[in-house]
Amino acid sequence: MQLSDIDLNAVPVFLVLAQERSFTAAAERLGCTKTKVSLQIKALESRLGVALFRRTTRLVSLTQAGEQLYQHCLPLLQQLSQQLMEAQSSEQNLSGTLVISAPEDYAHQVLVPALLAFRQRHPALAFELKSSDQIKDLVKEGIDLSIRAGWLKDSSQKAIALGSFEQWLVASPAYLQRHGVPAHPAELPQHHFICFSLLPSALHWTFNTKSEELQVQMRSQIKAGSTGSVTALLKAGAGLGVLTDYSAKRLIQQGELQQVLPQWQLPKGGIYAVYPPGQFRPARVRLFVEFLREWLVN
Repeated sequence: MQLSDIDLNAVPVFLVLAQERSFTAAAERLGCTKTKVSLQIKALESRLGVALFRRTTRLVSLTQAGEQLYQHCLPLLQQLSQQLMEAQSSEQNLSGTLVISAPEDYAHQVLVPALLAFRQRHPALAFELKSSDQIKDLVKEGIDLSIRAGWLKDSSQKAIALGSFEQWLVASPAYLQRHGVPAHPAELPQHHFICFSLLPSALHWTFNTKSEELQVQMRSQIKAGSTGSVTALLKAGAGLGVLTDYSAKRLIQQGELQQVLPQWQLPKGGIYAVYPPGQFRPARVRLFVEFLREWLVN
């Protein structure tokens, strides 16, 4: 079989149906009829000689062959779309949409001001910010760039380091007034600790000074799955907790939180720009990463 034997117009239809899992939803998204979607999928399946979808009265799901085709086609189509958009815009006149994911606290404190400043230089550029403490699938969600804070475990990821951050133990003045200010990390298990549950070792922390290192197992009755919730609980006086320096600084300056045991250091983390698979980098992505690196230095 040759490429010319297949109607390539069916490929975007296949991808949309694979994502929507509904002929009705796929037709609405494509701006056509259910009949047209059904006919194009049937023609594609007939030409390939395999079933791509399982169809029931309630559900449309991918077969194994359909899943394999989806995983291979989606990055290729996204790359083609990016290259076509790249051909339409120069580096001096960016257009299209820059889709970025980032942790909630980093997005609010750092990324939003940087994006707004970058857009002033490129007013024709739109952006979509997907802020979440959950790690997102860049390919499936059509993300151009992911900003991640912490420690990258997957060495195969295409990433560059943008900077680093410190972690600070903090609490509200009201909590410290009620429960006392710890003088040494060994006292911390006696305190209430707000646990950020997405961390792999959320209750185990290593404290360092120039001459001493101490492993501490915290005690927690309150867990939260987002940095926003952790921050709200800390401000409400529910306990001690750990925030990044870029999240804690403003709250400390405003008197809402207070750094605890500042003479002891927690492990530093990195800020990374992570790219989706593939060699192609749209101009809007490359230029924003360059801009963000300069922004962070200044």
